[in-house]
Amino acid sequence: MNKNKSLLFSLLAVLLIAACTNEFDEINSDPNRIEEVSPATLLNPIIYGLATHNIGRANAITFDLMQVSLPFPSVSGGLHRYDVSMGIGNSSWNNYYKWLKNIQEMKAAADAREDENYQAIALTLQAYVYANLTDLFGPVPITEAVMAEDGILYPDFDSQESIYDKILEDLETANALYNPEESMVYMEDILFQNDVEKWQRFTNSLHMRLLLRISNRSETNAFQKLTEMVNNPEIYPVFENTEESAILQVTGVEPNVSPWGRPQDFRLSTKITSFFIDNLNEWNDPRRPIIATMASETDEDQNTINIGYKGIPSAYTGPESQFTYNASTFNIEQVTNPMQIFLLTYAEVEFIKAELAQRGFIEDAQTHYRNGVVAAMEQLGVEEVPEDYFENPAVAYNGTLEQIMLQKYYALYFTDYQQWFEYRRTGYPELPTTESMFNDGVMPSRLYYPTDLAIENSEGYAQGVEMLGGSDDINTKVWWDQ
Repeated sequence: MNKNKSLLFSLLAVLLIAACTNEFDEINSDPNRIEEVSPATLLNPIIYGLATHNIGRANAITFDLMQVSLPFPSVSGGLHRYDVSMGIGNSSWNNYYKWLKNIQEMKAAADAREDENYQAIALTLQAYVYANLTDLFGPVPITEAVMAEDGILYPDFDSQESIYDKILEDLETANALYNPEESMVYMEDILFQNDVEKWQRFTNSLHMRLLLRISNRSETNAFQKLTEMVNNPEIYPVFENTEESAILQVTGVEPNVSPWGRPQDFRLSTKITSFFIDNLNEWNDPRRPIIATMASETDEDQNTINIGYKGIPSAYTGPESQFTYNASTFNIEQVTNPMQIFLLTYAEVEFIKAELAQRGFIEDAQTHYRNGVVAAMEQLGVEEVPEDYFENPAVAYNGTLEQIMLQKYYALYFTDYQQWFEYRRTGYPELPTTESMFNDGVMPSRLYYPTDLAIENSEGYAQGVEMLGGSDDINTKVWWDQ
């Protein structure tokens, strides 16, 4: 990105944030705001804002819930023990609706110019955000959302079923809108560099993710639609290699910089869990040195010696003094400029296909499984997969969904909330529990609505709670969670 683009990106990001709604109740009235913008003007701040928020939530929430890492020391409480605070979802609620307002304005700008490619991109990003919102909370506003300028300050809530109907319809529309023969004529986007074909592949790869998410609801015919998409790649092109993946390359050049202003904070008072590292040890996995540091201990002569990769049990019982070694933590290079942020990757697409094949809808589950494993390594920078990797009995494909989902768990490393969403859908991977866990050792099924929602939009909040069955509870399963 050249200097002029960087300056424009910085300026617009500030203007857009200032102009966005907060909890639906702010009206955009900034007199300094640009009166008319191109859809591309809004696109880069949206991509960067969503990506950096999501990677932060992966670190703060998903890692603890899904036993990737844990705060240490932490002798009581904590999210890794399923001690879920009331306001834990506030950040995502506020950020997602803020960026949805900008996506809405991007769509309006694309509509005004009759630019079908930007219309398709806006629909795709809208679906991407609403899917995360509804999978976090259940019923949320969509029909009347981000309409403060139209006088709707207290939007009604929509059922999760109707939300999925809407976003899947929008993804179908987006796929039909793309025109690879027409160039994206505005400034280069930071995700796909104005490559229309890659944007279309992202749309359809997201469509596959979301169909699989609701596939336990037989009335959706999600598996049948997924099969149709896989069997018609000319109509529904998806990611076919890691280079096509939706991975934001953070260059380190302002404003496209690491969201960790102090990268050392990424691993401050943090250890990798035994569950996460022990599987990689069993597989002799080449991802270990990319993700983790080696553990160490002090011998009788007070010399520090490496003891390989070793974690701390999540939700451990008892004092931290029981651990006489310095456990593995994260490699700081993962959040140091330049770095990358995963939105949706080719590896995930291959694991979706592997599951379809394992369930009997398409063929060759083993090939898709192996493709997914290799791609999951590639996206982290593994240069060469060991020749004997798949000869390990713990890795060789055994035909089970459990094995596919365990490897998919590693493919979804650092991808917003996706590990947790997939666990809720399938129950895999099987995570160890301890007597120190809260919530009877049961994985939360959703987050609480934001703490001030019951006051700021009491009628909408009541609608959402009623659709959930009468309780804003972390154990209430959302519509697709069967």
